Amino acid sequence: MQKSYKWKVVTAFAVATLVLAGCSSSSDTASEETATESTEEAAPAATGPLKIGSLLPETGNLAFLGPPEFAGVDLAVKDINDAGGVLGQPIEHIRGDSGDTSTDIAQQTADSHIAAGVGAIVGAASSGVSLTVIDKITGAGIVHFSPANTSPDLTTYADNGLYFRTAPPDTFQGAVLGQLMAKNGATNAVFMNLDDAYGNGLAKYGIAAFSGTSTQVVYNPQAAEFSADVAKAKAAKPDAIALIGFDETTKVITELIKQGIGPNKVKTYLVDGNLSSQAYKDLPKNTMKGVKATLPGVLTSDELQKRLLEVDPALTDFSYAPESYDAVVLIALAAEQGKATDGKTIADNLASVSSGGTKCTSFKECKDLIAAGTDIDYDGVSGPIEFDANGDPSVATMGVYEYSANDKFAPKAEEFITGAVPAQQ
Repeated sequence: MQKSYKWKVVTAFAVATLVLAGCSSSSDTASEETATESTEEAAPAATGPLKIGSLLPETGNLAFLGPPEFAGVDLAVKDINDAGGVLGQPIEHIRGDSGDTSTDIAQQTADSHIAAGVGAIVGAASSGVSLTVIDKITGAGIVHFSPANTSPDLTTYADNGLYFRTAPPDTFQGAVLGQLMAKNGATNAVFMNLDDAYGNGLAKYGIAAFSGTSTQVVYNPQAAEFSADVAKAKAAKPDAIALIGFDETTKVITELIKQGIGPNKVKTYLVDGNLSSQAYKDLPKNTMKGVKATLPGVLTSDELQKRLLEVDPALTDFSYAPESYDAVVLIALAAEQGKATDGKTIADNLASVSSGGTKCTSFKECKDLIAAGTDIDYDGVSGPIEFDANGDPSVATMGVYEYSANDKFAPKAEEFITGAVPAQQ
């Protein structure tokens, strides 16, 4: 079967260059551990309907990413249920808001999902938000599966083997960003990033991959204004600026323009957290023209865009919709293969259904193969997904996009790149 996504990959720069340089216990404790293991082994796996809770941004500084992510989840649920559901029963999506790190909305949503008996939670979009609820979710024995987290801090987090993501960690995006800036001729770059796990991690790997001189400016995303931060950037006299942030980026760009180092004066680069077709529409005309941005994932196919628009006709971009779709399909396939809908069973089967078997590209096709006793390897609409031991994708695609107007950007297909995800430094 032909894959339902378009591969437009070119080695604009070699994939190889993405590789970054890279107790005993008491007898009482042992008895307790043995007893716990025995109890876990004896506990029956859940075989009721698969319930999936979403923890995605309806509000907060990543709310612009919510619509495509929710659309991806809803479309996957529809396709799964149209194919007969999981273990002969329709799956249920319990919608939930993540808010951002300035609120406790994520905590409330996680509590509600846990009480509802979900087997997996899809979200959050923000790495910082995920880090506030990961202990609660995985501690409850539930799979925590993000379609958009990219912080390297989550790679080796103590998650009981229950955390997974379809977006690659920022060891990959950072490498592409830093090398892209150098490739475009920059020799003295400023990396301005919000102060959280996402911003600091992406800036770290972007700086490491940049071959010229670099200056890092870390700012508070909740600040009322950014004049002092931009003044620090201006003092470095950069020939390129990377902005790593969320919706506050509009205010930062406004201040860059005010101080004479806006995108019309200095080459400017965005990332997945602030790539938007709507956030900058009210800036002075052509402010964004020529600005480039990085975004994990293959190009969203025309067919998938059409189907997502049927779910949500108001969609204006499709960031992380494919990754959200694939997260739900993978969870469903893992439950189908494991013949149970509890978090542990799902987690135990996610690596298996994502790699090493017969290729399949839809839930129905994969489900039929599982029913026939065939080991499967699901390749989804976001590309091939092969989980490593940490629940991260081991191979990924990074896209490069360029603005032609304040409210319009398009892929630079010749600069897309696919390769192994570099390890942390």
